[in-house]
Amino acid sequence: MKPTGDVLTALRNLMKNLPNNLGSINAYIIPSNDAHQSEYLAARDERRAFVSGFDGSAGTAVVTEREALLWTDGRYYQQATKQLDTNWTLMRDGQPSTPSIDAWLAKALQPGARVGVDANLITAAAWMPLQTSLKTAGCTLLPVVPNLIDLLWKEQPAVPHNPLLPLATTFTGATIAQKLATVREKLADKRASVMVVSALDEIAWLLNLRGTDIDYNPVFFAYVIVTPDALYLFIDPAQMRPQVEDHFRANGVTVEVRGYGEVHAVLQELAGNSSTSATPSGTRPLVWISSGSSYALVALVPEERRLNDITPINLMKAVKNETEAKGIRDCHVRDGVALCQYFAWLERCMADGTPVDEISGATRLEELRSRQAHYQGLSFTTISASGPNGSIIHYHPLPETNRPITANELYLCDSGAQYLDGTTDVTRTMHFGQPTAEEIRAFTHVLKGQISLGTAIFPRKVKGQFLDTIARKALWDIGLDYGHGTGHGIGHFLNVHEGPMGIGIRLMPNDPGLEENMFLSNEPGYYKDGQFGIRIEDIVQVVTANVGTNFDGRGALTFRTITMCPIQTRLIDVTLLTAKERDHLNAYHQTVLDTLGPLLRETNDLDTLAWLERETKAI
Repeated sequence: MKPTGDVLTALRNLMKNLPNNLGSINAYIIPSNDAHQSEYLAARDERRAFVSGFDGSAGTAVVTEREALLWTDGRYYQQATKQLDTNWTLMRDGQPSTPSIDAWLAKALQPGARVGVDANLITAAAWMPLQTSLKTAGCTLLPVVPNLIDLLWKEQPAVPHNPLLPLATTFTGATIAQKLATVREKLADKRASVMVVSALDEIAWLLNLRGTDIDYNPVFFAYVIVTPDALYLFIDPAQMRPQVEDHFRANGVTVEVRGYGEVHAVLQELAGNSSTSATPSGTRPLVWISSGSSYALVALVPEERRLNDITPINLMKAVKNETEAKGIRDCHVRDGVALCQYFAWLERCMADGTPVDEISGATRLEELRSRQAHYQGLSFTTISASGPNGSIIHYHPLPETNRPITANELYLCDSGAQYLDGTTDVTRTMHFGQPTAEEIRAFTHVLKGQISLGTAIFPRKVKGQFLDTIARKALWDIGLDYGHGTGHGIGHFLNVHEGPMGIGIRLMPNDPGLEENMFLSNEPGYYKDGQFGIRIEDIVQVVTANVGTNFDGRGALTFRTITMCPIQTRLIDVTLLTAKERDHLNAYHQTVLDTLGPLLRETNDLDTLAWLERETKAI
């Protein structure tokens, strides 16, 4: 728990006397974003964590003259409770009694009050309703430059600018020129002359480049602007090494490279260029910029010329081509070998009394993964959680929270890796002794929901939100639930959480509907505060379902599980499973054994093979 009294006092003093003669503000909003609205941040951009002490990946801080509040969702209630000091009030976002930020501000502030925020760190989609709500209450929303936290943060880390990694078409399945041609077709279809790309994973995917500017996310800080005859890349010039220029030539594109900070001036020029030809109807061509981009960028485009929609790159990236799809399946097989080696090793440690804790366990798993072909690092900080720590949904072990892994408690391990041919994310919950009846009952109902979703048949282009209840129903039947989404998209050697589709209770307005070769997670769970956590997570591929009716020609889809790791049968009450559920689990375990068994025999890893044969035995 970080003491925050001094930093809040300094921030409030700045709020009373803003730089650049902007006057004063009555409230300051500190989002958890960077200028690209990334979910995970470089150390430099952890402004909300710096001011509040809460370092979860989601949350927004609001500081007024007398109060400091933090909104975060159900994944982080426990973590925030432990990390926020007494200066802060936790606002449990998603609960019926918790007002939204704009509703709270509209009620708490007096008419005439001014609310400040760094316009680079808030999306246009969030700015617009916030501005409207505050205006209705007689208040004003003000873009504040420079960022006030940056002025206070004396030891703020530097902006990263690490070397770029060109990715060969043997992994990407398409050249930059091929991708760019499709993007320009979409531009023409929408009668747009400029497209702005600010999301880092979209830029990395379009340019067949990867980076390390953000831990675990193979991306780099840049902007891209596409026009019918030019491709602009805004990036730190130090990152443009000869191999990157060779990569562009090999991919059949000419790239106009500008400094990272020049994007605003170039966009303003392109958006307002009077020489841009009009369409036959006399209207000016549009500038395509996602409302998920920063308000600072969107505001540079005249409102009548904005095409506020997700970019076609977002959708193209979500539907993997055949090379990408094969790569993701292949890397999950190699990843499965490492996972089985880890859990087999852990079981042996429990049996012979070798001490293992959450941190040493996570370290061992990382080392096993690093032996696999094409390994590039982890895809997120491993959630290695023993006993009560497992009830903290996005827990990761620290020296001060580290607990031993024992045979007396549940152990939840949520982990993943980056490979040149794909990204993995898998959760298994294990017990190496005798689980309680309550743990078995909860685990079995989580499994029932996971199987129900994994075997679902649904119409093509159905929104993921409509599938969420399928995974929750088994838990709802006994009065249990979980406070996170059921499924997220996953990148191809990219971000472990990838949109625009997903499966959850909350509406995802940009969800285009599910279609073949999308990859998502299937991860229901249950968490008993302070006691244990259960989650079962697989990555699934959307594939064609073999059914007769085919939804009257609309197309029938289902999921194919590509994660290769047994689900512990010790935790299952078989009497609660239907015959269909039991047959599905047995068939899955047979597939895991048939897939991984030969690989373990090849390397003469007989200990892991024996463990795998036991864990995949039919029930």
